[in-house]
Amino acid sequence: MTISDVRATQLARLGFAARGLVYCLVAWFAVDAAMRGGTIADNQGAIGSLADEQLGVVLLAVIAAGLLGYAVWRLTEAIADPERIMRDAKGALTRIGHVVSGIAHLILAWSAARLAWQPRAGGGGQSPGDESARDWTGWLLSVPFGRVLVAVVAIGILTAAVMQAKKAWKGDFVKDLHNDGSLPSYVCTMGRLGYGARAVVFTIIAGFFAVAAWQAHATEAGGMADALAMLQDQPGGKWLLAATGVGLGLFGVYSFVEARFRRVQVRLPG
Repeated sequence: MTISDVRATQLARLGFAARGLVYCLVAWFAVDAAMRGGTIADNQGAIGSLADEQLGVVLLAVIAAGLLGYAVWRLTEAIADPERIMRDAKGALTRIGHVVSGIAHLILAWSAARLAWQPRAGGGGQSPGDESARDWTGWLLSVPFGRVLVAVVAIGILTAAVMQAKKAWKGDFVKDLHNDGSLPSYVCTMGRLGYGARAVVFTIIAGFFAVAAWQAHATEAGGMADALAMLQDQPGGKWLLAATGVGLGLFGVYSFVEARFRRVQVRLPG
């Protein structure tokens, strides 16, 4: 590995920690909304909440760097295929998932960097990601075959939800960790609950986009905060939201474990 590869790998590890912090913040807002009637936040809203805190600018800059490193890792995996997974349809879907994940984390990195450069007060608990989802859904619907394109997005998100559910069911994601026997068994349990919570949220988001495609209305699209709010509106929604929030928080904690023990190796093109 070159020096650039080593530094990129270190940034990718920082990215797991940054992702963990973001999910813990989302979980905090969700549980607070369930228990005390607070405001639900999506990923971008959770990042924005740090702008008001002491050393918030420093934290935002570190998160931006980490999420950028994570995005670069995912994109290089998709492009260079270092694990040689592009052998069948399953491998192709995995690489497409890496691209989607890379782009999503690039957007989050940009949000954190922008807030670090120009912090604004009162950003916590908002859901700019949901508004962005409706904006670009409206753009998709305005182009030829727009409803088909939005439907494809819905199918892609549903596929991601199925993959998360599969990980939660099998628990085989722990094979990606450097496990020398020192990791307790509950680490896998945390990860399974976390992936399960993500599967629930992704499934609801996929439903939003499916309805938006069917009705050709961008206002029907939504993101993470909308999905959590929908859970809250169901019978027993207080406990559904709290349980999902706890699950997302456990995913955040598992991300911290990955930052330390995940097998990660970034090989930059060229």
